[in-house]
Amino acid sequence: MAQFIDDVHANLQRLDGAAVLDILIIASIIYVLLMALRGTTAMTLLRGGFAFICLLFLLGRVLQLSVVNFLIRNSLPGLVLGLIVIFQPEIRRALERAGRTSIRSLLSNTELSASVDAIATAVIELSRHRHGAIIVVERSTGLEDYIESGVRIDAALTAQLMEGIFYPNSALHDKAVIVRDQRIAAANCTLPLSEGPGSARLGTRHRAAIGITERTDAISVVVSEESGAISVATDGRLIRLREDARVRPTLEALIAGASIAQPSVLAS
Repeated sequence: MAQFIDDVHANLQRLDGAAVLDILIIASIIYVLLMALRGTTAMTLLRGGFAFICLLFLLGRVLQLSVVNFLIRNSLPGLVLGLIVIFQPEIRRALERAGRTSIRSLLSNTELSASVDAIATAVIELSRHRHGAIIVVERSTGLEDYIESGVRIDAALTAQLMEGIFYPNSALHDKAVIVRDQRIAAANCTLPLSEGPGSARLGTRHRAAIGITERTDAISVVVSEESGAISVATDGRLIRLREDARVRPTLEALIAGASIAQPSVLAS
């Protein structure tokens, strides 16, 4: 252990400007990759693997296990290549998001306003006809895992299209629609069910709407098939919107990243 501390101290003394820049670049790359994995099942796998490797490293150093230390030293290149192969979809998605961000940041609020109007108009109309629906809006956390579970559409976001998707006789009316970058990415998507306190007395549609917001920073809008009630889920909370006039401003605030100071409401 003392030898390890001496090695760390010696390495710190050799730090110069180039070494610091090198560390910052690598740290930035790791940060971007972690942000791409956040909220996906791959993140759980990464945490488990990292904890296992750290445990082996500490045991090898503290107990002076020569074979373990040898394996850790010589398996690093293979581990890096393995991570690239395992997390190839997430790495690709991070690069795609970086490209989208550079473009979307130049867009005006007009497109965002049009998207909110389309979603609000659709859910209000669906509520009047008591057609059940779940619409999930992607924010910073990628929802590719859930998009792949449904049918890809990649169509313009319009109220008429969403109303058609959730029409009871439609082949895609079941499960959820996911919206990404002001477009309908996919329909008939499977969402995780919430297992939080009080969720057991909710219907499957509302549990799914809450569940996706417990695992990601997405926003979901749910319309009850039984009562036509409109609710918005965010951060694991379900907020009942008792007036149609509240739908648009609530969605606009949440998609823009604001928080809604209102206690959670369990809707049936």
